[in-house]
Amino acid sequence: MITKGKGLAIIRIALGSGFLFAGLDKLMDFAGTGKPFTAAGFLQFATGGAWLGSDPKAIVNPTHDFWVSLGTNPGLINVINVLVVAGEIGIGIALILGLFTRFAGVAGFVMMTLFYIANWSFATGPFNEQFMYGITALYLAYAAAGETWGLDGLIERGTPIIQRAPALRFVLG
Repeated sequence: MITKGKGLAIIRIALGSGFLFAGLDKLMDFAGTGKPFTAAGFLQFATGGAWLGSDPKAIVNPTHDFWVSLGTNPGLINVINVLVVAGEIGIGIALILGLFTRFAGVAGFVMMTLFYIANWSFATGPFNEQFMYGITALYLAYAAAGETWGLDGLIERGTPIIQRAPALRFVLG
């Protein structure tokens, strides 16, 4: 029988798998392009945004110049590249394992919110995949989705550290 906890675990593992695949693809180049991942092209050329009925060449994203400035800064782009790949892999592993699920869910929400704002693609409406992934990650954090089929549940039930440090419940779950 599928319970609410098991359903949340399935969603948690699926979303975690998506994050993990995205990060590993950037790290290992599954497509075989031979080019290392860089966010520079996206930040410079894919942050103009789109709105219902807007000209595809028009810049409608009010934050466009900010993202372009990041994408043209070689020092910052190296940091951004590492943060994107490490973030996707870390969030993915944490969600799959159900370890530090609340922290991973909030981190996934923050990452997707940044992607959502940078992308600003509303040509088909405001509810794109970054929005859905972000809301799902945030709900998994809220619902303590790591308590079923996750290491968070084992840690919370089986270790006395939670009694000594109850603030850990804010990252577990």
